[in-house]
Formats: sequence, structure tokens, C-alpha cells
Amino acid sequence: MKVLSVNAGSSSLKFQMYEMPQEEVLISGVFERIGIDGSFYSLKINGKKIKKEKVLKDHDMAVSVLIDELLANNVVESLEDIKAVGHRVVHGGDKYSDSVVIDDDVLNTIVGLSDLAPLHNPANVIGIKAFFNKIPNAIAVAVFDTAFHQTIEKEEFLSSGPIEWYENHKVRKYSFHGTSHKYITERMKSILNKKEVNLITCHLGNGASISAIKGGQSKDSTMGFTPNAGLIMGTRSGDFDFTIIPYIMEVENKTLEEVLNDLNKKSGLLGISGISSDSRDIEEEFLNNEKNAVLAQNMYVKRIVAYIAKYFVFLKEVDAITFSGGIGENSSITRKMILDELEALNIKVDKVSNEKREDEFLISSKESKVDCYVIKTDEEVMIAKETYDLTK
Repeated sequence: MKVLSVNAGSSSLKFQMYEMPQEEVLISGVFERIGIDGSFYSLKINGKKIKKEKVLKDHDMAVSVLIDELLANNVVESLEDIKAVGHRVVHGGDKYSDSVVIDDDVLNTIVGLSDLAPLHNPANVIGIKAFFNKIPNAIAVAVFDTAFHQTIEKEEFLSSGPIEWYENHKVRKYSFHGTSHKYITERMKSILNKKEVNLITCHLGNGASISAIKGGQSKDSTMGFTPNAGLIMGTRSGDFDFTIIPYIMEVENKTLEEVLNDLNKKSGLLGISGISSDSRDIEEEFLNNEKNAVLAQNMYVKRIVAYIAKYFVFLKEVDAITFSGGIGENSSITRKMILDELEALNIKVDKVSNEKREDEFLISSKESKVDCYVIKTDEEVMIAKETYDLTK
């Protein structure tokens, strides 16, 4: 069965098509700058990369071009070959604890949750509607970033503000990156040959989160009401003393919107270092002993270590700590710094193993109390699996 995994942004559309249940990738690609001058798209098929410039006035046109490419490259013989389309949807609120087939009610709910994810849910809806228009016979499935975290209990997901904020306005921790944390959890069940696993899963990229997994279920995670909570990220501040906001508004004569923009887009690694939001740039200057890069890298690592230690105590028993995401999978420097800081918990890195470049490998030493793994995450295949399961 041919299944499309789709991640629609406000001006982009990423996709992968799979033959399921084999999980064979048939074609993948991304359409960029949709509705903006200079639009183009890139494809990868049979090991070849193709890039084409193309006027893409909207997502409907991008989907039409995608369909043309599927037919031209003989990925499908007709649209009837595409049996299902799985859509990444950032926010499912507290309504969805699993993926669902999209009908009018589901679509209206996703639209209604746009206030909680104004940068993401509207874009996700645009993508859903575009595929509805072009491939109406394919089953459409919503795979929510928040769904995996709906097993977090009330003591952990409630904020410490007035209870009425939750009761009247649903103010609570929702957490994100759930599709990635779920994929890692399922992989670790297989690797450890256990049906139930206790894990600390670190998804470290430009956006970053850590989850405490108990018995295979999410029991806490660092992101909160929005993705800005928790860890220091590429441009996001992470945990932050809210009373600084009115102070900065006054002393810099800024609006609330301007300060929130600073915290989302001008903070984190970029804000601390003044160099870049890309951890590779930070690490390069860190190795050159540039003072603000050293400061940013050390702050980044210490915030991660603090949450791992917290979840270590929270879980009581930990089968493994995992690293995924662009930084977690590729930065041996950051991984080593994190594990060195955890030596008080008898967690120890194997320096040689840590330098490997593989999809899945052990980086802790034989003396380590807890095994530590690098696991390449695959949110797209997780979307395809969830979608395929709902077509049976």
C-alpha cells in the first residue's frame, strides 16, 4: 500500500511516500517558498537528487506538481494507487491521545486549536485541504505532535497558576515532538527486547525537548503550553522568569509582541552567543575558545543535564538514555559534555564509540550504570505507520 507522509508549513511542504507495511521509501522531497518569489522544490528518488525552480502560488499548486512528479517518475500509475495521506499536525490539545482519520469534525477541531499553535495548525490545515482537493479518495490521517504526551498525569501537566486558567482556558503543559519521542520509544523496545521500557529521550535539534518515558508511556516532557518551554534551543529561550517580560517592555520601550518575538526568535543559542542559532557554528567557535560561544555551549549542556538528572530521579529506574535530532545524532562534542556532567550518576561515555557516525549505536562505556544510545529519529515513517494502521 502506498502511503504519503506530509508535513505542511506556511510556505513549505515536506513529504515522503512509502510502500507499506515494508516501510520502503519510494520518493521524498520538499517544496519551499510556496506563495513567495523564488519558489522551488527538491526531490530524492532512486538515490538521485533533483532540484527544480517552479512558481508555486499556493499549496494546491504544490500538491499538483507533486502528483505530476509521482506520475512522471512512475512512482504511481494513477492517483488511485495513493491509499492514504498522513499529516503531521502540531497541536491536538487534550482531545486527541492518538492519531485519527480526518473528517469534518476533526478538521474543525484542528482549526479551533489554532490559538494554541498559531504558527503551525493553520499551515497544517492548508496542507490537509490541498490533499483533500487533489486526492479526495485517499484516507487522510492526522498524526499529532501532542498525542504521545497525553499520558502525562495532572500533577505534571498543570501549571502552578490559578486552577481556573486550566478549567476555563485549558492552560496546561501539552508538550511536543511526540512523534519523535514515540518513534524512539518503539525502537528502544526492540533494541532492549522489552515490552515496557523506562527511558530518558533527548530530542536535540534547533527545537529541543527531553521526555521521561515510564513503561513505554510519556510521563513528563520539557516543552509546555508552547514549544518555548524547557531547554535552551536555537532561537528559543526555554524556561524563563516571566517577570523579566514587563521589565524589558518598560526599559526598552517594547510591546509584548516584540518581547515575545525576542524570546522565540532572538534568544537561545543565537541570543547568548550573538553568533548563530546553528549549533555547528557554536561548536566551531567553542573549539576556538570564543567567550560567548563557550558560554552558550556550557549553558545549553547544563540545562540538558539538569533535566536528565531530574527525570533520572523521577523515573527511579532507567533502562537507557537516548540522543536524537540534528544535534543529538551528529554532535559528539555535545553528547560527551552532557555525559561527562552526569558522571555523578555513574553514567560514563565511551570516547571511541561516541565518535561513530551510524543510525543507531551505543555510546556509553561498559562501566556506565545506564546504557546511552544515539538513535536516528524518523518522524516520517512514524506518520506512515500510524496512518497505515488506521487503514486496516
